[in-house]
Amino acid sequence: MEKTYIFGHKNPDTDSITSSLVMENLERKSGNTEAKAYRLGKINKETGYVLKQLNVQAPEMLEEIPEKAKVILVDHNSFAQSIQGIENTEILKVIDHHAISNFETKAPLFYIAEPVGCTATILYELYEMNRIEIEPIIAGLMLSAIISDTLLFKSPTCTPKDKEVAEKLAKIAKIDIQSYGMEMLKAGTDLSDYTAEELINIDSKETEANGIKMQIAQVNTASIEDVLKEKANIEKAIKDFMDKNGIELFVFAITDIINSNSQIITLGRTDIVEKAFNVKLQDNMAFLPGVVSRKKQLIPPIKENA
Repeated sequence: MEKTYIFGHKNPDTDSITSSLVMENLERKSGNTEAKAYRLGKINKETGYVLKQLNVQAPEMLEEIPEKAKVILVDHNSFAQSIQGIENTEILKVIDHHAISNFETKAPLFYIAEPVGCTATILYELYEMNRIEIEPIIAGLMLSAIISDTLLFKSPTCTPKDKEVAEKLAKIAKIDIQSYGMEMLKAGTDLSDYTAEELINIDSKETEANGIKMQIAQVNTASIEDVLKEKANIEKAIKDFMDKNGIELFVFAITDIINSNSQIITLGRTDIVEKAFNVKLQDNMAFLPGVVSRKKQLIPPIKENA
């Protein structure tokens, strides 16, 4: 049997990493013994906390993909957010919860996308559909992903289905959602030893609208002020990134997970941002009260006003 490569998006978050591992488990239990999870970037601190708590090894880093390789995509579908050369592979399956964008295949495939807060919620349904038992460690991985993507159910992307699945997974994993969830999210807010270049790439996604290339990055913190101490270095890192990658608009969201607000630093086509959020930037910044979700609250208005 030929190897099947399973991976999430570049600059992976907890959902992207854990869903790759969970999908490997599901595939192997379904008979695909050559399925293997990979990652397309560094493990962030939140994900590192999860893997350490559950005693799970991180997926191997995938630097390049062989032409015509068989692949399964989780937590993304856009080729711009995937590995270079993805268009030359055979995509077997996509499990995702994002809008379909920049995606095309040469052959039919299994594609499931639902408007839920997390890929793990969909993966839970696939275990149920295939009558495959979920082991405690796998349940822990999926629960961690849901907590991460929904900010412990505070994000507007969270649905009743996410909460329902999380509660079921918590029972299997024997994990207290609130206490574990807060410790997990706090682990991801420690940004003290990141360089400015690393900060803007912890969780960063490329998108496009009307021919305008845009990069929307986000970090979670318990103190926006602490992150802003590095503002000058962050702006330099953003400018260097834009010049190198031909990006016309860069938005860097610093999200306060305690108070559910975001401060953005933006360079380039800032007129798009001012129109999208009805704000006037001051020193390349704007405060966005109640904004925590890139997928639902940042990207849609930005693309609509590009």
